[in-house]
Amino acid sequence: MHAPPLVAPVSRRTSPGRRRGVAASVAATLIASLLLLIPGTTASAAPTLLSQGKPVTASSQENVGTPATYAVDGDNGTRWSSAASDPQWIQIDLGSTVAVSQIALRWETAYAKAYKIEFSTNGTSWTTAYSTTTGPGGNETLNVSGNARYVRLTGTARATQYGYSLYEFQVFGGTTGGGSGPTGPIQGGGDLGPNVKVFDPSTPNIQGTLDDIFHQQESAQFGTGRYELLFKPGTYNNINAQLGFYTSIAGLGLHPDDTNINGDVTVDAGWFQGNATQNFWRSAENLALKPVSGEDRWAVAQAAPFRRMHVKGGLNLAPNGYGWASGGYIADSKIDGTVSPYSQQQWYTRDSSIGGWGNGVWNMAFSGVEGAPAQAFPNPPYTTLDTTPVSREKPFLYLDGNNYKVFVPAKRTNARGVSWNGTPQGDSLSLDQFYVVKPGATAATINAALDQGLNLLFTPGIYHIDQTINVNRANTVVLGLGYATIIPDNGVNAMKVADVDGVKLAGFLLDAGSVNSPTLLQVGPQGSSASHAANPTTVQDVFVRIGGAGPGKATTSMEINSNDTIIDHTWLWRADHGSGVGWETNRADYGLHVNGANVLATGLFVEHFNKYDVQWSGENGKTIFFQNEKAYDAPNQAAVQNGNTKGFAAYKVDDSVNTHEGWGLGSYCNFTADSSIVQDHGFEAPVKSGVKFHDLLVVSLGGMGQYNHVINSTGSATSGTSTVPSNVVSFP
Repeated sequence: MHAPPLVAPVSRRTSPGRRRGVAASVAATLIASLLLLIPGTTASAAPTLLSQGKPVTASSQENVGTPATYAVDGDNGTRWSSAASDPQWIQIDLGSTVAVSQIALRWETAYAKAYKIEFSTNGTSWTTAYSTTTGPGGNETLNVSGNARYVRLTGTARATQYGYSLYEFQVFGGTTGGGSGPTGPIQGGGDLGPNVKVFDPSTPNIQGTLDDIFHQQESAQFGTGRYELLFKPGTYNNINAQLGFYTSIAGLGLHPDDTNINGDVTVDAGWFQGNATQNFWRSAENLALKPVSGEDRWAVAQAAPFRRMHVKGGLNLAPNGYGWASGGYIADSKIDGTVSPYSQQQWYTRDSSIGGWGNGVWNMAFSGVEGAPAQAFPNPPYTTLDTTPVSREKPFLYLDGNNYKVFVPAKRTNARGVSWNGTPQGDSLSLDQFYVVKPGATAATINAALDQGLNLLFTPGIYHIDQTINVNRANTVVLGLGYATIIPDNGVNAMKVADVDGVKLAGFLLDAGSVNSPTLLQVGPQGSSASHAANPTTVQDVFVRIGGAGPGKATTSMEINSNDTIIDHTWLWRADHGSGVGWETNRADYGLHVNGANVLATGLFVEHFNKYDVQWSGENGKTIFFQNEKAYDAPNQAAVQNGNTKGFAAYKVDDSVNTHEGWGLGSYCNFTADSSIVQDHGFEAPVKSGVKFHDLLVVSLGGMGQYNHVINSTGSATSGTSTVPSNVVSFP
């Protein structure tokens, strides 16, 4: 039973509470007017009312006539009242982070004897601005100090038998200042900065511009250049866009066939003597190509997605001369001709259409691919799923007339083939709904933009941050162009996502700083429990690097705590070459740790971590395609001893897990510091009926270390110096 209203609803306009409130309001107006008559005093000295009409939530309401919105409506005859129990809270979202200086409370007869006022800039971390156990009720004015977007009152002891009842909950203050953040509203939209090159068919010397950028980026594996090449809808002739490091090319149509290149988008390995195993960090998206020779060359390794492409011919995945190659990833693409891997050791293709597939080396996986070869692992090494259980394509920038927008594709279930046949399904967001982040932007400004309700579009560049980027709003889009790179400088986590629906993270690189970060990307706080099955968070083309460009450390690269998250193509890499590389110099114990339930990984590349590359603790996880190399630089057997087990598994499923499934998973060892090191197994999992693996392999590269088994004690050992996989078709 709820207590009867303490103010009769039919008499709100003439209730004693309303008369009391009007008198107070009139008195305040008179005082403000009198201040104008006092020398040295101005009306602007008074703080600004920030809370009126703002979004408000509460732990409960007494009945339909006492909602939380009545506490911020400016009407002293209406009120919020709660259920008659402790504790209860009411929270205001001010829309952006501001400097709060005063709180005014106008209690009805049922007031709080004990309560606290708390501030938060992100809705998850709170600080106490005021507390009391001797609240007097009536009208209270509290002088407080702090920056907040969210202001919460929590009552812990009621003065009456009824719930808490407030006529008005008012927050006063101004904008944040002091140089630590923005001093006013942040504007969305704007230009895309100097490192985004936009072409239309009439642009002069397109090829010259492309060549200049390629020559700068061709071998700049750890350089600072970042570029996005955007082509407006139309037809372009005689183009060969060669892509170097940190270079992305994309069409600006809503459909790949809106932007036609009669020519090629080329990745080759001349810079590395025909070896394509280091052709990282480049991408092609949303274009139609008609290759000059009938076949486009895309000889890439990790972190080089080929998305939403239409190749009107064949696709060659090997470098000129058929040297070593170790990629790669295709999604939402149509290749009219044959895809020819040649020397590619492994590859994953998702939700696409192909005219044929040429061959396989170790591990070729397909899900939802029209024209894919039939399941045949290990001879040939094809793992083929008819559909992808759940997928949602990556958001992308496009032009609607002359206006930039970001298209957010819809979720698909049991998908097969491309998403863009017919009318694309999803939502369009105008650019003015995004804070267009440019080099030099501070973490404080980025967080203030998020607090204000803006999405983020990172333009190409390198971003040093001194505080965690906090993504707290459902459906927020964080999209990077041209391999925008985020570096935490002082050991903070680079980015945290709240346990909310539908966040989309896509297209950026997290580069560990020299001071150890506990976690670079955390999706959901630990203990997250909400279901997001209807609207999952997606992590797409989000890459992590530990060392290589300089010393870097992070205990865990990526931690997934939110249920139903989709990890769609990631490369988590503890560097084995470059600068700042050594067993302790770029220490990073764990690559991916999954605690959430129903998490799906499609295209998981994780390499060289000091302990577990992947540790899966959540129920009902699924992985389609996994590529791994164990850390090259382990100094000796003792350095990787895991209790009684030799070596940490590349992919471990915790003993507590009852359901898990994986398809097309491979792990390789190349212990260059001590070739006598032995791994007991590449994969480790509990033996339970609900834990299933299909098509597993381990490989010793040239005999530099050995595996005793593939998974647990199942599967034969790798053999001598011959680089031949040991395979397990089904486990258990």
